[in-house]
Amino acid sequence: MKLKYIAVVFLVVLFLATLFFWKLRAQVPASFEESRRRMVENQLQGRDITDPRVLAAMGKVPRHRFVPKHLIPLAYSDQPLPIGLGQTISQPYIVALMTQWGEVKPGDKVLEVGTGSGYQAAVLAELTDKVFTIELRPELAKTAELRLRELGYDRVQVKTGDGYLGWPEAAPFDVILVTATAPEVPPALAAQLKEGGRLVIPVGRSWVQQLLRFRKVGKELKEEARLPVQFVPLVRPGEAP
Repeated sequence: MKLKYIAVVFLVVLFLATLFFWKLRAQVPASFEESRRRMVENQLQGRDITDPRVLAAMGKVPRHRFVPKHLIPLAYSDQPLPIGLGQTISQPYIVALMTQWGEVKPGDKVLEVGTGSGYQAAVLAELTDKVFTIELRPELAKTAELRLRELGYDRVQVKTGDGYLGWPEAAPFDVILVTATAPEVPPALAAQLKEGGRLVIPVGRSWVQQLLRFRKVGKELKEEARLPVQFVPLVRPGEAP
């Protein structure tokens, strides 16, 4: 009787363990493509990202190619990740939101300030063939440019320089996205935005920041939306990171 009881308990435990294994396996994506699909469905569509072109771009760009190797298992998680030199790759939702707020159309000329890993530039390159991105740190700029070329985004133009000054030789821009926080909107960026252009930028200091979207009307920037955020600072040459 005791052996029969032990056998029944063993079978029950085996059944529960098997059930747990298959449930766990069902939750683990079979591929990076599946990981991106789940990211789009859960993190983006599950919130307020509705632009089909933005969703398609986020579902295509291989985010795992833009993070350090030891963080690849977290590439499609709902969080920013460190990429070295005190910088981060933004949370997927924030990348998608900034892109959606930019209202990027085919043929638009877009400036990104703060290249970082190059991920945001790649997403933008899925929406237009005129993407310019500027990065203060030469190491990041070089690595991002090589990565973008390897992935076929060879039309993205990468420059090492002071993001506060923008890219006057390529101005004016239809859209400017700034991926680091500044205490105020840099005047050069406002000047390089076209009439009707969209500027998306986090503004603030330390832990008090707001992601703002502006539209240029005449010579003025009209605020249209805002969201509390946390970005690394937009530093200038000679400043500590």
